Amino acid sequence: MIKRYSALYSIVLSILLLIPLPAIGYAANEVEKVQSSTTQIVAQELQLGDVNVVPLQVTGPAKDRLNLVIFGDGYTANEMDKFQKDVERNLNVQWSVEPFRSYRYYFNVYMVQTPSKDSGISCDPDDGNVRRDTVFNLEFATKCPADKLARGITYGSGGTQARTKILNENVAPALGIPSSAQNIQTLAIANTFTYGGIGGVHATTSGGSPQGPLVSLHELGHSLGNLQDEYAYYNRGVPGGPHPISEPSSTHHTRISSEQMIQNKSKWWRWLGEESESGGIIRAADSNGYESGVYYSSNVWRPSEHSMMRHTGFYFDQVSREQMTQRITGMRNANLMPLNSTPVGEVGPKDVVWVETMHPRFHMLDVTWEVNGKVVSDAHNSRFLKLADLNLKTGDKLKVTVKDQTEFVRDPNYLNGPRMTQTREWTIGKPLPNTMVDVKFTYHSVTDHALANNEVAFVETTNPNDRVLEVTWELNGKKIEGTNNSRLLDLGKLTLPNGASKLKATVTDPAIPNAGTDTITWTVDNGLPTAPKSLSEPLTRLSDEVEHNVYFNEFDMLLKPQDDQPGYVVGEFRLNGDGWYNYFGFPEKPDGTPFKFTHSGTDVKELTYGNLGTGGLSKATFEQSYTEKDPGGPFVPGFGTHIVEHRAIDATGNIGTADKFKATVLPGELPTCTSTVTGSHNGGLVVSKGVTCLKEANVRGGVIVHNGASLVIFNSNINGGLQSDKASVIQVFGTTVNGQTEISGTASNVTLAGNKFNGGLTLSNNNQVSANKQFGNYGPILAGNHVNGKLSCNGNSTKVTDFGASNSISGSISGQCKGM
Repeated sequence: MIKRYSALYSIVLSILLLIPLPAIGYAANEVEKVQSSTTQIVAQELQLGDVNVVPLQVTGPAKDRLNLVIFGDGYTANEMDKFQKDVERNLNVQWSVEPFRSYRYYFNVYMVQTPSKDSGISCDPDDGNVRRDTVFNLEFATKCPADKLARGITYGSGGTQARTKILNENVAPALGIPSSAQNIQTLAIANTFTYGGIGGVHATTSGGSPQGPLVSLHELGHSLGNLQDEYAYYNRGVPGGPHPISEPSSTHHTRISSEQMIQNKSKWWRWLGEESESGGIIRAADSNGYESGVYYSSNVWRPSEHSMMRHTGFYFDQVSREQMTQRITGMRNANLMPLNSTPVGEVGPKDVVWVETMHPRFHMLDVTWEVNGKVVSDAHNSRFLKLADLNLKTGDKLKVTVKDQTEFVRDPNYLNGPRMTQTREWTIGKPLPNTMVDVKFTYHSVTDHALANNEVAFVETTNPNDRVLEVTWELNGKKIEGTNNSRLLDLGKLTLPNGASKLKATVTDPAIPNAGTDTITWTVDNGLPTAPKSLSEPLTRLSDEVEHNVYFNEFDMLLKPQDDQPGYVVGEFRLNGDGWYNYFGFPEKPDGTPFKFTHSGTDVKELTYGNLGTGGLSKATFEQSYTEKDPGGPFVPGFGTHIVEHRAIDATGNIGTADKFKATVLPGELPTCTSTVTGSHNGGLVVSKGVTCLKEANVRGGVIVHNGASLVIFNSNINGGLQSDKASVIQVFGTTVNGQTEISGTASNVTLAGNKFNGGLTLSNNNQVSANKQFGNYGPILAGNHVNGKLSCNGNSTKVTDFGASNSISGSISGQCKGM
């Protein structure tokens, strides 16, 4: 059954239960239509069989928008609040990624609440792997149990029919277009924590998975952008082999070199050599290019090292973004940028002609008016033209050109084609009939969330044929001068105070004083979001311009994105400048789990995450064992110094200022202490056996380490020298040694980081055993130290290394430490 409540009853229930009403951003007549037929049903009132269509964002007529319809499956009536939170997270991640961030208002979004009998979906490999009774019968496999690596979430028996029925009987009437319209995209969110989803016009994703929103973005790349997978495999864990000797049809894969691409003016030649939005430099089938894609592990190349279509979490690179943009502006397969206008034909010489364009969030479409081929120079990019001001005569030709000149698109076939350019033409002749219209706004920027501090606010009004309604703008109660009666206001050109401001638009009819007015108000958010971090405890901290920590092998980072305005805040980070990556916690781990960085990453179901080594943050696990014979050369673990930037994007689309820190990751591990010294220690200290650890100790004398013993020191002070001969392990972190330090003949490991050696330092005849076979050999580790005196290094197994954390030396440097 379908429950319907009156608009008034919905408002009362929403107030009593503190449940937000649908977003406002659509025409008054559509508000009435939507509320009368699909008003939000309070979660406690939903029962099996109920269907409730909730408009979340409506910025224009459904026929002129891409309509995203979001279903939920496996959510019981008591889990509708969970479903709504999963929807919000999914959408806000989507709106944080270009081109969706800029073209957000090209989409209408509807949430469909349909309670299931059972919680969860069928054949879930990480949740019982059993059959469940749900509305759409979403499943990981047609028969349980599913394979542990199953990742495709599909509609099971009867699910497609249930979806079609709801689209026909509930969604289509609410939208006013057929359920089969090509500009309807559905997304079914499954109530599962397990990673998975599929693409197509009817895409799916997992609601509880940390990467669920990224799966849906990736799948929209397929179904909306016609993009291909850039995977090096078809089945996880199995390299796909070489691509056939033929040029792939994919717009973002190739087998030709940059030189050939430029010569032929083919594929992505206009983007070659630019820094990729998703990491690296955009290249083609070159020796330093990015080999693998479309399920093949070799003999085919992609534009960028990373991309949303290769490893979810990164942005779409410029090549994919261009494809996505023109598909969005052209309304998918319609191949037509929507443009409403005065009906073409004859218009009178004193009429007012108007157009209503689409509304990107951060730039305006260019509107150019021409009379008999000559541009009207003082039109101010206006959406209307008063013909009475132009002294026109019968037979004159009037033309308007509307063009999207976004920086996201460079191909003139797109820019000048119908997907991004539209024209309308009229002949001066018989006047249009006078029309009586209500003075009101018809569409406008949405009001359910604040506006970003640099977006273009828009309103659309009713349009009489003989005059122009007056639109005025106010910021914090003060009229904004010089807006030229524009329906657009570029907030980025205003001097906004810090924090939140109130923006108001008012429409009046100057020709009819008593015709009434209409007003819209927004909050403008000029406070930037932040992403405070918490890091795992380091071995030591180095003195640097930014926080600089030292770790063995790995470290964790927890981000807590936050903002002073409501809405889900998206976190991002970037490793060594190599493309911004969505912060989702960690795969397969509950919310609040930090992201783990390790020298070679962590394997999760044949995919590797948090890799500090060659090839970037996310990879197929089999690529971690590549040798010099494989694409891209041998994998090298990521020991060294790394820079991590982190930032947040709020619900409005404001991008916060990035903070950053450094992490030096060293090979090795701490030995287990057999004795520990803390606090003050009178006199010298002799270490003759086992592993002695000094932690925040103050030794009033020198320290001597004998044959076979080990010494580990943290944040201590030695008021004397440090002498070690033939020790097993010597590790010193964040410590001051006020005497000469001589370390010689160590059997397996010397690691010195973040210390002050005030009497010089000698490293001789030490044997450094590599802690990572794949990385290879390295000498004693000297990272981020201050040496007041001479530094001498001789006879060690390999040259002394700093792993990217330079040392400060006041005296001479000799032997194996030269050039470090």
